[in-house]
Amino acid sequence: MSNSRIAAVDVGNDAIKALFGKLDSELYIPNVIARDTEDRPVIGIEDLNEQDPLDGIHIRVHSPALQDNNAIYRVGNLATTSDNPSELDPGSSKSEEDQTLVMLFAALALDAVKEESSFKKTNNVVDASYTLGTGLPLREVKEGKDVGYRSRLLGSVHQVEFLITPKYQGLKVNIKFDEVKVYPEGFAAYINLVMDNDLNIINRDLIDKRILIQDIGGLSTDIAVIKNRKVDNDKAQGFNLGVAEALELIREEIRKKHGVELDSRRDVVEIITKKSDRNHIMVRGSRTSVHDITDRILGELAKKQYRHLRNVWQKNSQSEICYFVGGGAIVLKDYLKTINNNLDGYNIDFFEDEKESIWMMANAYYKLISDFTKRNQKLAPTKSDHKREESKAGTAK
Repeated sequence: MSNSRIAAVDVGNDAIKALFGKLDSELYIPNVIARDTEDRPVIGIEDLNEQDPLDGIHIRVHSPALQDNNAIYRVGNLATTSDNPSELDPGSSKSEEDQTLVMLFAALALDAVKEESSFKKTNNVVDASYTLGTGLPLREVKEGKDVGYRSRLLGSVHQVEFLITPKYQGLKVNIKFDEVKVYPEGFAAYINLVMDNDLNIINRDLIDKRILIQDIGGLSTDIAVIKNRKVDNDKAQGFNLGVAEALELIREEIRKKHGVELDSRRDVVEIITKKSDRNHIMVRGSRTSVHDITDRILGELAKKQYRHLRNVWQKNSQSEICYFVGGGAIVLKDYLKTINNNLDGYNIDFFEDEKESIWMMANAYYKLISDFTKRNQKLAPTKSDHKREESKAGTAK
């Protein structure tokens, strides 16, 4: 594993967040893909290499792990401008979707071609080895889907070919995994709350508390029940309820009422979370409020989320606090706080630092996979160990 590079990757329903190496590289890519052709039209092709690669990810992906092998995709920002963008659908399983793997391989390939990665390159082919820490929703882990997901990644070489992509056009990356660890997302959130990058305890007030962690994603919600410093798998709950469906409803109502076509759910998120002019769009050049649409739809979703919290808390009555995390928690924060205050409700908390909440899972996977790597390196035999073994063998002869 000496040439293996650490990768901590959270394939979120809204975006992929990834940390690499010794935290020398990070990537944030909207989780949107679109099928494409090999020769996509580009205006100003001669200036292609002056552009940001993240704005022009155009790749062919070859992997035995994919149902649709050898397909060509636009990924991230480039896909959002396509006529046929694809986002994960409500009710789908992250572990079983090609899109999850396409996003994962794209992120790893983008890291592998950077100088920091120091992977060997021969004739425009980069051979990359990773030790991967990633995660799945609690519901999928409880169903055992993490085992199949891990096995699809291990034991095969997965290739990403950069087609008309700024700076990387013509490069191919062969990705193999030396190890893959798949963590339940609720447990990862807990690790990030109480431990630093070396897994030293940084929040002793929480370490022995009974905690609920409600992770609201795009397609699903997990409520982890933490007791005795670990997730109670029997009481942890997963629900097929995220913010994606609400975002689609908002997008559709804006189209019907104002005649404005938004490219993706990502555009809706920007409208409802931006610092200035929140819940406003431009209609024929005029600043127009969509507060009535967003408040009604997100308010209804917040009630459903709060109902899940109440039901889980009733079954775990000695819980002391619930932390809301994830991108969905940022979208619903004000609505959930209002409901809780009006009902003189539970002891709940949010992360006011939006980046910390969004990157929580990736940070947790990084802590866990780094610790795994350190422990493995300590256990691995050294050169001197091998020499001693060889000496013993020679003496025995």
